[in-house]
Amino acid sequence: MSDVTIIENFVKKYAALKKEVAKVIIGQDAVVDQVLISIFSGGHSLLVGVPGLAKTLMVNTIAQALGLNFKRIQFTPDLMPSDILGSEILDENRQFKFIKGPIFSNIVLADEINRTPPKTQAALLEAMQERSVTVAGHQYKLDLPYFVLATQNPIEQEGTYPLPEAQLDRFMFAINLEYPSFQEEVDVVKATTTDIKMTVNALFTAQEIIDFQNVIRRIPVADNVIEYAVSLVSKTRPKEATAADIVKEFVDWGAGPRASQNLILAAKTHAATLGKFSPDIENIQAVATGILRHRIIKNYKAEAEGITDEKIIESLF
Repeated sequence: MSDVTIIENFVKKYAALKKEVAKVIIGQDAVVDQVLISIFSGGHSLLVGVPGLAKTLMVNTIAQALGLNFKRIQFTPDLMPSDILGSEILDENRQFKFIKGPIFSNIVLADEINRTPPKTQAALLEAMQERSVTVAGHQYKLDLPYFVLATQNPIEQEGTYPLPEAQLDRFMFAINLEYPSFQEEVDVVKATTTDIKMTVNALFTAQEIIDFQNVIRRIPVADNVIEYAVSLVSKTRPKEATAADIVKEFVDWGAGPRASQNLILAAKTHAATLGKFSPDIENIQAVATGILRHRIIKNYKAEAEGITDEKIIESLF
């Protein structure tokens, strides 16, 4: 099957996937789009939202619709790396046997990742980057496709361990969940306070998702689009000559090269979902906020004057 036909199939299946997820998740269209773009680009996402906005339900529903295994890890201050990676035990024959932890799944929801100490947060790093886990000197490969979706609660900061910048950089998207609109909340309450259970059908297989990821990586990108992405990222670095005035005034550190790579990958996927065979500058701008939001470190002046990440990013277009 040619790549063109595969992309045309992808557009149809993506639309069906959105419809399937919408059976359970009301509204939150932009959030679902960013999570799906992240999955089909082979990246990971960080969801930031207050409790009760259906973060776990959303990931579970997406996993069901994609036909993938799903595990949820509730991060707590006493969670150890072995609790998520797995550990070796002595079996009845007095041989060491490795029992796999919950990280061995296609989609892993790391719930409230900022509640656990850095040692356990770091245990996720190798899995996210290398798609493998090393325990007691043995390396174990994870099943593909592999996607980590971490959640953070922005309102409680006491007794939490904020993710270090290097670790935040591993996430392709940082996605903010807002409260639903009045009508959406009415629909949510109607849908969730009856005994009717919606069934979500699996529309994909793991191999199909890997095939789509490979085709999306093969999508060609014009040089001017790549140059636009790189110049957009370099404008976020206050010490660069190309830095925007708003960045020089309100930003301490800008985004690194991983941001440029992710912009192009996400723009390819965004273009593919719309049936385009090559991304353009509009596709870069459509994904830029989610990709740059967590990679820009603002200074005290920005906090004092209420300058948001979104305002800084939009001023760079």
